[in-house]
Amino acid sequence: MSDSDRGQNGDAGVDGYSDDGFWHKVKQFAKQAGREVIDNALCLYYAAQRPDTPKWAKTVIFGALAYFITPLDAIPDLTPVVGFSDDLGALAAALAMVSMYVDDSVKRQAAEKCSAWFD
Repeated sequence: MSDSDRGQNGDAGVDGYSDDGFWHKVKQFAKQAGREVIDNALCLYYAAQRPDTPKWAKTVIFGALAYFITPLDAIPDLTPVVGFSDDLGALAAALAMVSMYVDDSVKRQAAEKCSAWFD
């Protein structure tokens, strides 16, 4: 199954999130957002794909990812230097809440995708 073939609102059905929107934002803004933001987003994304990640955790994950892909941010993403700092904060907070579902496999998937874009 390709990245864009997964469900539109994830398993948690969070408004504002879609897999297509996530992959579009990541591909379009990866270099501008920076490796840390993208790595956090990918860790969350891949953690949500795990069948043993509970619905509450997927809701947290898809909520943070929805904020990441939403064009209306507290700090606009097009603002130089600080534009993705609010996204990083939201992603980092979500990662802290669901860290028990970010296993080595999830980290490896995120690292491989980041390497493809940044190395």
